[in-house]
Amino acid sequence: MGNKSDKTEENGLSATEILDDTVADDPQSFSEVKVENTIDNEEYIQEGPSFQELYEESLKTIHEGKVVTGEIVQIDKEFVLVDIGYKSEGQIRTTEFLTSDGQLTAEVGDKVDVLLVRKENKEGRIILSKEKAARVMRWDEVEEAYRTGNTIRGKIISQVKGGLSVDIGLQAFLPGSQADLRPVRDLGTLVGTEHDFKILKFEKSQENIVLSRRAALEAERKALREKTVESLKKDAILDGIVSNITRFGLFIDLGGIDGLVHITDMSWGKAGNPSEDYQIGDKIKVKMLSFDKERERISLGIKQLTPDPWEGAEDKYPVDTRIEGRIARLKEFGAFLEVEEGIEGLIHVSEISWTGNIKHPSQQLNVEDVVETVVLKIDVAKRRLSLSMKQLKPNPWDTISNNYPIGAIIEGKIKNITNFGIFLGIDEGIDGLVHISDISWTEKINHPSELYKKGDDVRAVILDIDKENERFSLGIKQLSPDPWDVIPEKYKSGTRVSGTVKGITDFGIFVELETGIEGLIHVSQLPKGKQEKSLDEYQVGDEVEAEVVNVSVEDKRIGLSIRKLEQSSERDISKSFTNNQKKVTSNIGELLKEKMKDSQPPAPPENSDSEQDGETESLESDQDEKTESPESDQVGETESDAQTEPADDSITKTPS
Repeated sequence: MGNKSDKTEENGLSATEILDDTVADDPQSFSEVKVENTIDNEEYIQEGPSFQELYEESLKTIHEGKVVTGEIVQIDKEFVLVDIGYKSEGQIRTTEFLTSDGQLTAEVGDKVDVLLVRKENKEGRIILSKEKAARVMRWDEVEEAYRTGNTIRGKIISQVKGGLSVDIGLQAFLPGSQADLRPVRDLGTLVGTEHDFKILKFEKSQENIVLSRRAALEAERKALREKTVESLKKDAILDGIVSNITRFGLFIDLGGIDGLVHITDMSWGKAGNPSEDYQIGDKIKVKMLSFDKERERISLGIKQLTPDPWEGAEDKYPVDTRIEGRIARLKEFGAFLEVEEGIEGLIHVSEISWTGNIKHPSQQLNVEDVVETVVLKIDVAKRRLSLSMKQLKPNPWDTISNNYPIGAIIEGKIKNITNFGIFLGIDEGIDGLVHISDISWTEKINHPSELYKKGDDVRAVILDIDKENERFSLGIKQLSPDPWDVIPEKYKSGTRVSGTVKGITDFGIFVELETGIEGLIHVSQLPKGKQEKSLDEYQVGDEVEAEVVNVSVEDKRIGLSIRKLEQSSERDISKSFTNNQKKVTSNIGELLKEKMKDSQPPAPPENSDSEQDGETESLESDQDEKTESPESDQVGETESDAQTEPADDSITKTPS
């Protein structure tokens, strides 16, 4: 039949897309129609066109692929017959007139736009399509909108890669960057919504249509902006819609132009994160604060819609006034109390309790707690209100010194242990500190937990009470006398002591003399000539003897020396030996004298006596020289000779 459509058919309808170019009419494809001439006026017939000519002329205007308007003449279950002025009615499947819920939208006599799919099929029927006609007409409308720059309505039906799919009667593509004036985080939120679009790209042959909602919105906003700008005036109360939320404020769409409500203009009080109180799309009333026409910047305010609560606050909340409020926020340095909307006061952490060692307000307060306070100070210019909780109660530190005198012994439970000491519970809210240096006179303590644990009952002596700094100092070692008070008398210089090696260092040896008392043998005080190697000869636990060199009560140090101890021992031995030798010499002399007296002959002449005396003195002198020798074997020989030799022999040895 000469048309350009695919020849495959299903139920009498073409299954392919209709091409856009028109199909030329081929009169030979139709059978000739015999027309009976019923007009008697032959002259009229001869002068005017014949009926067959008129009919064939009409066929020239109807060709396949063309959209024509027809009238519904018959409806049955399968087909709707439409008269398009052709030699016979065309057929359209009834399903093309059904809605999604199955309702028939066609009635006999309705006018309908249809597309001539085929003039005649194998059965000689004219095939029409309402849907294809609508599609062809929609392409024409889209092309017209693209050419003129007008908008076209459509519905977003799904999210696809890179953007959204839009139904505008035809399938079109909306890039994600063109979905709104500002980037859309979740494009899926737009699925199912209807909008006006501008056509960015149109390719009919490729069936490619690219849309832009952003361009349509910009055009709309431009028209609104001009109208809105004319009505803007300072202090005007405006209605707007939250179009965007940032950490520094809200952007409000006033109608084609946005204004900014800075976070400082949102509330008279402390404003939090704007996203906690507002959402995009919220309708809101604002007050215009300023407008820069050249830069098109509008400053808006929300708090300015109500009076400033700080006006007259100084008269309303004078110093010493009691105020009850709600804890709004907790910070490390204190708690903020909401006195009324727009006015907050600070309870500093030091003003929460007289006695509690509070490091953070959360130890005693929670957000939303209702508490009573007293005004300490108010500064309207700086919008500051200082409050106190503890000032509502008497200060226990005013009377604590009367109840706990210095030097008194108390007992309490350990409430806390730190690396610098232990805290004992003394009175309600008052803790006393036993510093690590006041635990023991003599023991070296690295951490109090070595000796104590939380909850232990401990006795201590009150050392000091500092009311201004709220400090209560205690001591445990003060329960017993300081052993260092008697150390100087007990360990005098030169005293010989013994102890156990407790530690060995590069500079000496530490020796424990008694529990908690240690002395140091410096490396220079080790045996002479052995300082470098003698350290290796000692081990922890060895028993050593040394001599006390010095004692420092202030530094709690005792100096010891092995070297001096050995020197002292040598001197003692030498002294003892010398004393023994003198004693032996004296005894021999006495014996000799007695023997000489017993054996002495009658008195010789004067010259004989003098010679004898001289010889006796010479004998004693020789004997003394022998006894002065330090050698022990000589001492032994002298004593032996003195005891074994008879007196007569020694006398006979004396020259006559």
